[in-house]
Amino acid sequence: MNQLLAMRAFVRVVETGSFSRTSDQLALPRSTVSKLITDLEKHLGIKLMQRTTRAVAPTSDGLAYYEHAMRWIAEMDSVESAVRGNKLEPSGHLRIDAPAAFASGLLIPALAEFHGKYPDITIALGISDRPLNIVEEGVDCVIRAGKLDDMAMIGRKVTELNYVTCASPAYLARKGIPSSPGDLQLNHAAACYFFAATGKSELLIFERGAERFEIGNCVFSTNEGNGLREMLLAGLGVGQHFRRIVQPSIDAGELVPVLEDWSRPAMPFHILYPPNRHQNARLKVFVDWVIQKFGSDLPVTE
Repeated sequence: MNQLLAMRAFVRVVETGSFSRTSDQLALPRSTVSKLITDLEKHLGIKLMQRTTRAVAPTSDGLAYYEHAMRWIAEMDSVESAVRGNKLEPSGHLRIDAPAAFASGLLIPALAEFHGKYPDITIALGISDRPLNIVEEGVDCVIRAGKLDDMAMIGRKVTELNYVTCASPAYLARKGIPSSPGDLQLNHAAACYFFAATGKSELLIFERGAERFEIGNCVFSTNEGNGLREMLLAGLGVGQHFRRIVQPSIDAGELVPVLEDWSRPAMPFHILYPPNRHQNARLKVFVDWVIQKFGSDLPVTE
């Protein structure tokens, strides 16, 4: 029995709750994963997993062993990285996920630079704004907007992006330029982002000194950042988007900023990954590169 491989398989089954997902993530036949864990149980003389036709879960002994195995694997990976660090460049495959607007507007244009530094790392980029289970879906890290709400993950701040309120010239010619947030609420159509998990629209927020307005009467909404930009370009209404994402459209005259004496709090972006992967060399260089690249190149204030 390859004990280290068996331990890795066991840890992954506990984290994913599935032999099939573990099989896919480790690129091993499902029967091999099952046999590795059976052999590990025989070697240890304890039952690690409780198996039914519908689910698999660790026993109390399995949970205790999982905690030790996870730390031991991390230490082994750390030792290996330290020994190999001066001899080999990071290599292997990374599965990452990022919001649509951040991915298309910022990350993808910069990936050639990352590949130039680390040509032996391959990347599969998932593009979505939906919540996802990093471990179950075999994702190494995600970039997400907003506050951190998953304390089980390690989260590192990447940057903050500022908003601009804007609309197309065609829309403004048709409906006029809003003179205030109140005017926008009463006389204009709002184009907004909505959260896929809840269906709830994100408010348009306007702040000026001690004044604050929140507008939620969205005529059009979408759960994807690029879709929101397209709605604005199509003249469907007035909306708020990240300035860095829509600046090329503003420069081209396709969108026009409005209500510029009002602002909205900047949106923080974080990169998140499971704590047991912090010693993964290829993940470490990617995380460090993302923070260096966008943290330094994207100013907090415009």
